[in-house]
Amino acid sequence: MSTFWDLKHRLAEAINAHDVPGILSCYSLDAVYVGPSGMAEGHDQIAWIYEQFFTGFPDFHAMAWFELGDCENPAVTEWTYTGTHMGPLLLPDGQEIGGTGCRITLRATCSSFVQGDKIQTHREYFDQLELYSQLGFGLIRLQPDARDHSAEKHGPPRTEEIRRLSPRNGNLVVKLRRHGRT
Repeated sequence: MSTFWDLKHRLAEAINAHDVPGILSCYSLDAVYVGPSGMAEGHDQIAWIYEQFFTGFPDFHAMAWFELGDCENPAVTEWTYTGTHMGPLLLPDGQEIGGTGCRITLRATCSSFVQGDKIQTHREYFDQLELYSQLGFGLIRLQPDARDHSAEKHGPPRTEEIRRLSPRNGNLVVKLRRHGRT
């Protein structure tokens, strides 16, 4: 039986080879992938997430630089992601950013919960603003009428409302403005 770390290393090798079947072989059939822009459940959705990375960044590479050695489950890794933005990048609201040609270097971390020699839950964390800034975008102030005032009227959202308003459902609006860089 392989260790949790053997599985994570196999996943990293498959990611860097852009080998989607190899990536999926590390996940259970009902696995859940949680990332900054939403959640994917099962092999089809998880494959789609990785395919988006590889389409947007054809030279995407993940380099592990720290593994939490005292912990096996979850297996926690800190990464540096690099790549050149050459293809479409899907935003949480469903819009796409075309390839900018910008090179990115992102700090990231992930934790993988393993059950029965497969990843059951994989949580990926990186700063989307750091990514968008490196692509030459910045935030713009929303017009007052574009804000969601429901919390002011009804109090903070409950858990089921947060799920309903999650980026995965396309209700979270991200406004980006392209700076003069190409």
